[in-house]
Amino acid sequence: MRPFWKSAGYHLVEREANGWLRVTPDLIRAYLTRPEIHPVEESCAVEHMLFERLMTDPFAQITDEDLAPMADPDTADNYRVVLGFRDHLVAHKTVEAAYAALFRAGAIAIPPVFIDQMVHLILRNILRNCQDPLRLRAAELFFREQIVTLNEGTVTIADSEIVEMMSETGGLGGLGALLMESGTPMREVALDVLGEENAEIYWERSDRFDTALDFRFTQPGPDAFARVLEDWIRHFARVDVRVQPVQKIRDEHWSWHIGLDADATAILNALYNEEGLSEADNMRILCLFRMDFQNRTDMRSDLRGKPVWLGLAMSKDNKIRMKPQNLLVNLPLASGS
Repeated sequence: MRPFWKSAGYHLVEREANGWLRVTPDLIRAYLTRPEIHPVEESCAVEHMLFERLMTDPFAQITDEDLAPMADPDTADNYRVVLGFRDHLVAHKTVEAAYAALFRAGAIAIPPVFIDQMVHLILRNILRNCQDPLRLRAAELFFREQIVTLNEGTVTIADSEIVEMMSETGGLGGLGALLMESGTPMREVALDVLGEENAEIYWERSDRFDTALDFRFTQPGPDAFARVLEDWIRHFARVDVRVQPVQKIRDEHWSWHIGLDADATAILNALYNEEGLSEADNMRILCLFRMDFQNRTDMRSDLRGKPVWLGLAMSKDNKIRMKPQNLLVNLPLASGS
């Protein structure tokens, strides 16, 4: 199989019999070596000793009494955050169970970046046998913010962080930043748009997140994204669904919908309630999907046989900030599914 997304940390975990990922000491060590935690030469002796203790036993119980003597209170706070995340992972034993539990507990105390990393790792597991670069690129929407470019009928999505970085450096790294500061004109940088003809370039660049995707209804992007939606639901809910991109919602008996982000949720709610939408809000809807349960009995009894409508939208600043958890908490499953 072609390797991809080494940065997800898939090599740090182990698959359980049910296919979910067991939390391992190596996974915890990876978080303990983050720059916010890893000691530097100037770090105090307490910090060095605590770090070595955790490297030896990543599951060691650490109390506030252990953190209080640290010379740098910010470092102590960073430890509290990372150890709180560690304890959440350990309590739920698998990455998937820990992720799902976040959205049943009310207020979420874990930093968003850790949640995105969990999704990245879970998808690396779900797609471990995937050989379709377009599907892998579409899966990046689940854990990396995208920016949308609309130009003469085209709809192109690219990684927001990469676009921002390249706009600041012209794709030339530190040299580009210096040139920008000096006022030197920069060449325009265009990301490669991934398609069926050039899909092979993705394999060596999967951890760079520097390819764009054509997301028009007629292009493979939305269909590839739909396949990832199916895979995500199957992995968590153990049910099979069929997701198809559609241009419009034509349903006189519209009964259920799920927004895949906050903007899509608001727009679909307005449409469902027959509230007026401005032309600008309508333009922010990027994709609509029809989802059908393959086995009717997996669906809530009062909705069996009815489609579930899904929507993906961009924000007013042309960003896609997907919330994959919406597919877990809002799926109309039969009790016991």
